[in-house]
Amino acid sequence: MVSYKDLGLVNTKEMFAKAVKGGYAIPAFNVNNMEQLQAIVQAAAETKSPVIVQASKGARQYANPILLRYMLQGAVEYAKSLGWEKPQIVLHLDHGDTFDTCKDCIDSGFSSVMIDGSHLPYEENIALTKKVVEYAHLFGVTVEGELGVLAGVEDEVVAEHHTYTRPEEVVDFATRTGCDSLAISIGTSHGANKFTPEQCTRDENGHLVPPPLRFDILEAIEKELPGFPIVLHGASSVPQEEVATINKYGGALKDAIGIPEEQLRRAAKSAVCKINIDSDSRLALTAAVREVFATKPAEFDPRKYLGPARDNMKKLYKHKIEAVLGSAGKAE
Repeated sequence: MVSYKDLGLVNTKEMFAKAVKGGYAIPAFNVNNMEQLQAIVQAAAETKSPVIVQASKGARQYANPILLRYMLQGAVEYAKSLGWEKPQIVLHLDHGDTFDTCKDCIDSGFSSVMIDGSHLPYEENIALTKKVVEYAHLFGVTVEGELGVLAGVEDEVVAEHHTYTRPEEVVDFATRTGCDSLAISIGTSHGANKFTPEQCTRDENGHLVPPPLRFDILEAIEKELPGFPIVLHGASSVPQEEVATINKYGGALKDAIGIPEEQLRRAAKSAVCKINIDSDSRLALTAAVREVFATKPAEFDPRKYLGPARDNMKKLYKHKIEAVLGSAGKAE
């Protein structure tokens, strides 16, 4: 058993309470490799923003659970070396699918876990989430549950259609499970192709405009659960400049579109205190790598293409923290 506290990590309880009260959201950036982690830590340290480093089940297997644990311990020390005296870094399991997966993460140093039972019948979702909560709380680990289903693809999480969260269920779910935060479905979606062209309209320049988020559902949930931490998954905005770079240098991202940042800014001022961003980071990394490969075809030193990728991701992360989520300076 490894405690997250021994790694220098924190859980989400205090940071979520401050975020809800302060009208901002904590960035939750997915990690798969060292360069992503470096970029996340640099961006958070330079902006003094609390940050959630989250790994899916697949990403944890890819990185190796033991290496990931020590990478996060190193990330805390790295943040201190950058002048962030008291780093507020969470290691979070994204889309845990079973009790055993969540338990294994808790036992290996995660400070927060998500148990995603949203695909199950309601009562089974409650039972599974409650089981994870009871175990996690023994060790001070916070738990995110989910009500409603997001469409799209992210690692092993696949859904063709979304199901909006039912506001009339949230009090019962939160009370009976004891979860610390709740992921909801109000129109966000996983992946870089969040919407089909048929779901969108087009502006005067012919660009796709996605359907707006269902803020009416969010507001109804806030009325039912005042002050309770709410989470948005699938909240990448799919920067069109990164898509254009990828396609310019041989990519084939057709009709890739995300959630407009102005809608995320509005959400961050509500009870939404955690916003997940994964695809945007992948796009920033891929765009930088493709550009190097295309413009410097003789280059084969990984540092010469992964370095620019890291810098591009850091730029993206800082933009999200400062211009979208409002979390800069909240972890001074």
